[in-house]
Amino acid sequence: MLIKRMQASFGKLQGQTLELHDGLNILQAPNETGKSTWCAFLLSMFYGINSRERDRSGILADKNRYAPWSGAPMSGRLDCQDGKEELTLLRTTRRPTAPMGDFQALYTGTNTPVPGLSGDSCGETLLGVSREVYARSAFIRQNNLTVTPDAGLERRIASLISTGEEGVSYTEAEDALKKQLNRRRHNKSGQLPALEAELAATRGLLSAQADLMRQLDEAKEQAKALEDREAVLRKELTQLDLWESQRQRQALLDAEEAALQAEQRADTLRRQLAAENIPENESIGRLRGAIINLETMRKSTQKAQAQREEAEQGLQQAETALRNSPFAGMTAEEAQQEAAAPPDGAQWNPLPGVLAIILGLLVAFTIFFGILRTTDNKPMATIALAGLLLAVFTAAWQFKKRAVQNGQANFLFDRFGCDAPEQIVALAKTYAELLDSRNAAQADVNAKAAAAESLLATLSVNEQAILQEIQRFAPEAFDISSGDAALRACAIRRKSLVEANHAVREARMRCELLEQQIPKEAANVKLVPPARGRSSILSEIEKTHASLSAARSKADQLSGRLHATGDPAVLESSAGRLTDQIAGLEREYQALQLALSALESANTALQNRFSPALGRRAAEIFAELTSGKYGSVVLDRSFHLAAEPAGTGLPRDAAYLSAGAADQLYLAVRLAICELVLPSDKTVPIVLDDAFATFDDGRCHLALQWLREAARERQVLLFTCHSREAEFFAEDPEVSIQQLTNTGAEV
Repeated sequence: MLIKRMQASFGKLQGQTLELHDGLNILQAPNETGKSTWCAFLLSMFYGINSRERDRSGILADKNRYAPWSGAPMSGRLDCQDGKEELTLLRTTRRPTAPMGDFQALYTGTNTPVPGLSGDSCGETLLGVSREVYARSAFIRQNNLTVTPDAGLERRIASLISTGEEGVSYTEAEDALKKQLNRRRHNKSGQLPALEAELAATRGLLSAQADLMRQLDEAKEQAKALEDREAVLRKELTQLDLWESQRQRQALLDAEEAALQAEQRADTLRRQLAAENIPENESIGRLRGAIINLETMRKSTQKAQAQREEAEQGLQQAETALRNSPFAGMTAEEAQQEAAAPPDGAQWNPLPGVLAIILGLLVAFTIFFGILRTTDNKPMATIALAGLLLAVFTAAWQFKKRAVQNGQANFLFDRFGCDAPEQIVALAKTYAELLDSRNAAQADVNAKAAAAESLLATLSVNEQAILQEIQRFAPEAFDISSGDAALRACAIRRKSLVEANHAVREARMRCELLEQQIPKEAANVKLVPPARGRSSILSEIEKTHASLSAARSKADQLSGRLHATGDPAVLESSAGRLTDQIAGLEREYQALQLALSALESANTALQNRFSPALGRRAAEIFAELTSGKYGSVVLDRSFHLAAEPAGTGLPRDAAYLSAGAADQLYLAVRLAICELVLPSDKTVPIVLDDAFATFDDGRCHLALQWLREAARERQVLLFTCHSREAEFFAEDPEVSIQQLTNTGAEV
């Protein structure tokens, strides 16, 4: 298989073309120029893109990671040579959900399809291995040099060291056998535990049926014994009833005698009451009610008299207030007239006024002559004299006015006891109000006196009427108290008659009841007195009946539970069938365990045959890559690696190696797998994506020399971000060196 040309619309690659040659191809470019994208494109062209893959935490699915940055549909072309045939592989996208889902394989330069080559089988047909085997062998990426176990790789290894049949994988066969074992038994799950649980449940039902049958028989026996005991007790109760009936007959005779005596006593009382004219209870009750009403009327009369006395006291107070008024004896109109024009009886003394005028005149003329003497100004003296005279006469007038007022005030105080006419008007108004109060008090006294007299008259009439009616049967009753006592005595005697009549009715009812309760057939039977009383027999009957009901209920419940558990014959048949199924599955389980043990032995044998060969070839390559520092390589079926430094005899686990040495060890194993696993007739190309990133220059040169030799047999594509690989083969015409440029725009 020789890859000649690739053209991609894939990720950042936008229609770029990559020309390749036979042998070793060094494809050198800086980071972010599309080296890893070309590798992913090559793998996708052979094996397609899984459209069902989903993004995971931190990892994008290829369909999303390599979607063209330009937004164009994902597509690609790969020209290759398979043997003598030159082929062109085309993958395009028709549906966004199936990127590169449309596949064509044509003979180069024609439109002739390659028969038997489809999008699903392309890689495996042209390269001879599945995608998983190719990705774990010849497709080597940076940070992915380790070899992980895979069923496809196991099948490929098994086909090389056994019959050549590639359809068998130890892991798949082991998983299938374990699934079958787990299907039959896995801890507490599987077919065997389920059948065993079903068998245990069936046997439990059979055991429960046997126990229920035993309990049911016991319950039926207990119910039968309780029925017999209840019959005995009821017979004993019947005998007790017969014995008591004889006692009741004697009691009937006694009751009839008592009834006759009660009737005689009642008849005697009835005749006595009739002879003494004792009234009926209705009349007694009516008269006693009338006496009670008299007491109520008496209290009302007393209350009316008290109100009359209270009104008379109010009238006396009103008349006293009138007598104390200065207008006493007058009508309201006369008092108002006198208050409106009080008499003018004021007397005043003119001597102070005359003295004041004389003294004032002397002072005025003295000042007048004094001004003339000193100033000889007559107008001024005249004006001063006029002013002084005016002041003197004004003062005299005020003296007179005040004297008149004082005289009038003294007269009013002596007549009415006040100082101003306004107070006299107020006294007249108060006098009118006192007259109204006295008149209202008089009217109230008259009304309450009339009411009290009316109640007293009615009380007297009612008392006489009641006493007259009582004296018809109690002549000794002369007042209400003696009449009430006579009524009480009559009520007692009437009560005695009522009680006697009641006793007669009860006696007759008891006779009738006893007569109904006495059985006729027991009239002449002589019985033995019972050993115990009725309550004891009834109590035992009640307890026995309750126990019988409980026993019957228990029997019914047990019968229902027994019926619910199913037919015993069906359960026995089911238990036998389950036992046979369990035995068959146990045999299958043992056979599967033997098969798994045989498979493990066969796998161990295959490992013993394959691991040494792979280890020897990996050790040879590892020795070449490390200049003979390590002598051997040890690995197991899970590709866990260890390397033995030359001359030490002690293997060192890969985890203890440096990063570069570990990558060289895994690269050696990968290259050994390519030689031993990949089909020799296909000469599958080896693709390396920055696989030497952790190698120092010396070991990088050794690895390059190894690849140059390997490229004589198959095409090798080495993508690198370093220039040392190109410099190493700068003068070697057998090595193709290309400087890739930034083939996509940044996004």
